[in-house]
Amino acid sequence: MNAADIKNAAKQTLNAIKRSILIIISILLLISFLINAIPKDFFKTIFTGNDILDSITGAIFGSIALGNPINSYILGGELINQGVSLIAITAFVLTWVTVGVVQLPAESVMLGKKFTIYRNIFAFITAIVIAILTTLTLQLFL
Repeated sequence: MNAADIKNAAKQTLNAIKRSILIIISILLLISFLINAIPKDFFKTIFTGNDILDSITGAIFGSIALGNPINSYILGGELINQGVSLIAITAFVLTWVTVGVVQLPAESVMLGKKFTIYRNIFAFITAIVIAILTTLTLQLFL
């Protein structure tokens, strides 16, 4: 690799960062808005007590909400205090961290549209399966 190749690669990288920065800022603002706009007791009203339906509902809301792992543990604790089932919380927390509906535009720019869609679908389905298996495993030991 010569100096011209390195310079060209650096230029392409800077251009990609410039294209992505507005999308990233928009996503951060949207995430902040969503997290603060949803009241804490809202989640208790949408979960029915049906394990399968609650895991799907939790996964849907976790996919939309999006957040980091540390906040998901705090939110999970609050949901437990409000009487939400463990299966719903597990699906919510897993998709909160792994599925990103809000960040789809940025992820598709960075990684490609096809990869982004497949990754998010796989993460969504896997989160539901893991939530069910986790709660079943806990019930065996408790």
